[in-house]
Amino acid sequence: MAHINRKYIDSHWLIFVVKGLIAVLIGGFALFDMRRSFDSMLTTVGIFLLSFSIIEFINALFRAHEKSGWAVSVALAVVDAVIALALLFTLGQDTAWHLYIIAIYTFLRGFFEIVSGFRATVDPTDRFTWVFSGIFGAVMGIVIFNSGEFFVRFFGVYLLILGTCSLFYGVHNRAQKLEDRVARKEAATLAAKTRKKSGKKLAKRAK
Repeated sequence: MAHINRKYIDSHWLIFVVKGLIAVLIGGFALFDMRRSFDSMLTTVGIFLLSFSIIEFINALFRAHEKSGWAVSVALAVVDAVIALALLFTLGQDTAWHLYIIAIYTFLRGFFEIVSGFRATVDPTDRFTWVFSGIFGAVMGIVIFNSGEFFVRFFGVYLLILGTCSLFYGVHNRAQKLEDRVARKEAATLAAKTRKKSGKKLAKRAK
């Protein structure tokens, strides 16, 4: 059975799959669509962050329903929304402003994933997935800060890695939940058989 603490990474597996698909899609556009203008790419990034924010709010509702904590999801949703609006409503500003916003966001998100990987799970596969994504994010935050006019494309590279890791984690998380469910069922069946045998032995002794 997988040993996962009930923290952010124990969110519903479908949350990570949806976020992974969106990140891969937007990352591909940002990296490979060379014909788009700079403002158009920034708009795409802003819409991506808004979609992440909406998904996190939905995740917060799910976690509140499951009574497994919702504060982290709400905090991430608020941060994504603020960053998205900061990009979308300042499209006419100097590009350095957008570069700093995206660089800081990428670095801090990577740092959050590293902490989550080390503190929220002891499963080696989950830990590797989160820590790898986090380290890559932290490094890309520094790269973006020094990348000049191509920073949106570097952010696209980060989104591709983030999306791939999120998809992998979502699928793996689903498999873990199924394994845990089977293990709990087997344990309950074994416990029932043990009680039944104990009952029969007590009945024979009573006779």
